[in-house]
Amino acid sequence: MIIESYSFICYNVDECCRFGFSYIIIAFLYNIKSIELEIIKMMVMNKKLKIMFLRVTLSAIFLVSIMFLSVDGWTKFFLFLIPYFIIGWDVVYKTIKHLCKFDLLDENSLMFIATVGAFALGEYVEAVVVILLYQIGELFQDYAVDYSRKSISSLMDIRPDYANLKCENNILQVAPEKVNVGDVIVVKPGEKIPLDGIIKSGSSTLDTSSMTGESVPKFFDKGDEVVSGYVNISGLLEVEVSKAFSESTVVKVLNLIENAKNKKAKSEKFIRRFAKYYTPCVVLAAFLLAVVPALIFNQDVGVWVERALIFLVISCPCALVISIPMSLFGGIGGASKNGILVKGGNYLEMLSKINTVIFDKTGTLTNGKFDVIDINAVNLTESELIELAALAEMHINNPIANSIKNKYGVQNVDESRIKKVTQIDGMGVEAIIDDNIVCLGNSKFMEHNRVIYDSSSDNIGTVVYISLNGKYVGNIVISDEIKVNSKTAIKQLNDEGIEKLVILTGDRKTIAESVAKKLEINNCYSELLPNEKVEKLEQFINNNDRDGRVAFVGDGVNDAPALSLADVGISMGAIGSQAAMEAADVVIMDDNIQKIPMAVKISRKTMNIVRQNIIFSLGVKAVILSLGAVGITNMWFAIFADVGVSIIAILNALRALRIKTN
Repeated sequence: MIIESYSFICYNVDECCRFGFSYIIIAFLYNIKSIELEIIKMMVMNKKLKIMFLRVTLSAIFLVSIMFLSVDGWTKFFLFLIPYFIIGWDVVYKTIKHLCKFDLLDENSLMFIATVGAFALGEYVEAVVVILLYQIGELFQDYAVDYSRKSISSLMDIRPDYANLKCENNILQVAPEKVNVGDVIVVKPGEKIPLDGIIKSGSSTLDTSSMTGESVPKFFDKGDEVVSGYVNISGLLEVEVSKAFSESTVVKVLNLIENAKNKKAKSEKFIRRFAKYYTPCVVLAAFLLAVVPALIFNQDVGVWVERALIFLVISCPCALVISIPMSLFGGIGGASKNGILVKGGNYLEMLSKINTVIFDKTGTLTNGKFDVIDINAVNLTESELIELAALAEMHINNPIANSIKNKYGVQNVDESRIKKVTQIDGMGVEAIIDDNIVCLGNSKFMEHNRVIYDSSSDNIGTVVYISLNGKYVGNIVISDEIKVNSKTAIKQLNDEGIEKLVILTGDRKTIAESVAKKLEINNCYSELLPNEKVEKLEQFINNNDRDGRVAFVGDGVNDAPALSLADVGISMGAIGSQAAMEAADVVIMDDNIQKIPMAVKISRKTMNIVRQNIIFSLGVKAVILSLGAVGITNMWFAIFADVGVSIIAILNALRALRIKTN
């Protein structure tokens, strides 16, 4: 009984499939109102999806209707051409267009050849269904792409439409591009902040989620720095603009998103190269399959031509070509929702391979918010020493300089006393104050200037040495605390299998080793100049495993050379930092260091999805192609193999948008 049932199914596949297909189409049309609301809404909103949805529906109605008519001959032929051209006119057009350019070998051409062959063999239903299900697969693809783009739509919506420019007695609504640095803009509750600046008056709670990925709103007060893209929730703010619109954070973020799709990963490039050689090979194989058995073994030509057509339908590489870039795009979108901007699929792929993470200390593992904890004056009073230091650092903008100015009080500084200020990278500052030469910096700066100084200090902190006219006059000790989540982030990186963690810093050895010990990082290199950091990073890159990658994590300002050199440069807290946007490959939009292991996790899960799609698509194709070549499968199996594999691969690719990071 079982054998008889199996034989019946094998010899009546066409009838079973036709009945099943008819039932599916009728059920689809009957239950159209129950289709998922989100999909229908998107198809109505998107003109392209709406038109394709209508074409699929109309073609299916005609096809099912004709299947129940008792017609033969040319009448039947012309009737089936109606649903064929409703659903497949664009495939025919693209094939003819490519043929005129002598570029015949793509998936549209394969569909066209297979369906024309099916018509020639009198398999009209199969011909229409091939093209119909292919277009349904395209509909799923377009829907999936739209769904992927929606994942970063909140970021794309951050571009401001206008700015409220404050004039003498009124407020003008102008384009953000027309606002100059130094102008004052008014931001009302519910409005986006259009340009970077500093709050001049007012206070409010701001929604920073579109820029940082943080769901909890933050409170901002007078004097706080705000960036374009934040949304004002409660109070009225007056903001003094600090950057032109072209240099604002929102423009740089949008440029990152727009340019990310142009940076293709090796997986994408492999698929493109694969398709380029794969397509002509399968066309040649199909031709040989149609001709050789008939010529050599004197078999029925029609049977082998049909097998060749089935072979062509199965061979379409749609699943690979569509799902791989979609997976990577989904991974980038999923990361962006968490405030992690990846500049392209190639960087996402490299991020998944990192086995070494090198950290800058200040502002990365530590808060980068320095406080003066000790003042040691020699031949001067403490107030005179801190005043001298504040004058020298007045025009310098970094955490150490700001802590000294805050300690003295910026409002107390008489800038007319400052004649000249020169900053020496990696060493310190030289200033001319009241015709006196003041040097302020690290121990290497003192040695460079041949100043005899006292290097002994019991404090664990950054020591700033000061000389006046070539003579040592004391030091200021500044402390920086470790971020509360740094230790958790290090553990999470270890859990991801990254055990080689390194600190490279220009700070004192005692401070660097203290931080490394608290965070359980074994490799620590201190008192490095910027060029020495780059040299040490090069050593790690050159000595790394062949398949591994080295990531460097810095603040994106002082560490720009290292960020550019590393396999993956990761910039921390880069909001408002132009150097961070330009030098890094991955930009963490806030100071949350735990987003580094989160980024690694997202990249690895995304690449797992990519590999799954490659293995699944090629595996199924190989099996069905083999079965089709020997005549075990028919055109219906070919249809479902091609479209089914594509749809499953696309749905799998969409998982990259919903990767759980907790």
